[in-house]
This record gives sequence, structure tokens and C-alpha cells, in this order.
Amino acid sequence: MAVRAVRGAVQLERDEAGHMDEQVGALLTEILERNELAADDLISIWFTATPDLHSDFPAAAARKLGIVDVPLICAQELDIEGAMPRVVRVLAHIESDRPRSAIAHVYLGAAAALRKDIAQ
Repeated sequence: MAVRAVRGAVQLERDEAGHMDEQVGALLTEILERNELAADDLISIWFTATPDLHSDFPAAAARKLGIVDVPLICAQELDIEGAMPRVVRVLAHIESDRPRSAIAHVYLGAAAALRKDIAQ
């Protein structure tokens, strides 16, 4: 079984903890479903959030989904002028037999504009 990486992102409408939980939860669920993954296939997940998000840790949404024994870490995204606001990005390391070209990267809503080259 190979180690692969899956990317994803979602733009929040507002900086509220409940909204972040909902949107990040939807992003993680979509990543798992599109790649036919279970929580046991996850090795680790990195979350970044733009500097305008303060209401909660994105990793808290993963814990609420039942992803409890996977190492998670949150970091702040670079504060680049003109960058899309209120974005949570995900980089998940997984075990998968899928070839790299078959990994489904998930960019929900407006965040699809961030990576038109890999967003599916």
C-alpha cells in the first residue's frame, strides 16, 4: 500500500465555530467519499486557515466526525494581499492502492478557483 496525499479547501461564509465545523466536516466527508477512504486509511491531516479565521481550530471538525486517533495539526496560512479570505485548506496523508493520478482532490464552492488544475 502506498502513501498518498490528498488536497482540499473550502471557503467559509463567516467566521463562526459552528459554521467552520459544518464546512470543514463537509470537506473531510467529501474527501473520504470521493477517494473511498475510511478513517483507518488516514495517516495524518494538516489544516491551514487564513489569518481572518479565529473562531475555532479546523481540526475540531475532524474530531467531531469521529477521526480521533489520527494526528492532526493546524497552522495559519500566509497573509498574502489579495488572497481569498476565510479559507481552510487540508493536506491529508493516506494509505491507498490508488495511483497518484486517481486521487480526488476536493475544493468546495468558491475554493475551487484556488486550484482549477486539480479540483474535481
